[in-house]
Amino acid sequence: MEAAERSGVKDAVAARWSGAVLVCGKCSKKVDGGFGAKGKRALAKALRDQPGFGKGRKAAIGVVETRCLGICPRDAVVLVDTRVPGRWRLVRPGANVEAVAETLRSLSSRRVDPGVT
Repeated sequence: MEAAERSGVKDAVAARWSGAVLVCGKCSKKVDGGFGAKGKRALAKALRDQPGFGKGRKAAIGVVETRCLGICPRDAVVLVDTRVPGRWRLVRPGANVEAVAETLRSLSSRRVDPGVT
């Protein structure tokens, strides 16, 4: 720790994230976009455009595109909200991204029981 302080390297950086949303990159490629006004945007990019979501550390909810999550549904993208890790969501192409974002946003304002479906 002392060496890091002397060299000017930080060992931690503050972030405003209340949670993160993990989006399967392999699923996104399989559905070839499918989101946004013209249906050509990847889910992760479409979510990042929503208020409160983003890629940087100043976003309220971080959106991270991952490698394959191993579920591989037919014609859907797997999404994991880290605040409710026991419930993975499947988002179909053409789904209303604003509605998905609102559902995820509402989880940050209340405590969620992971056993509730």
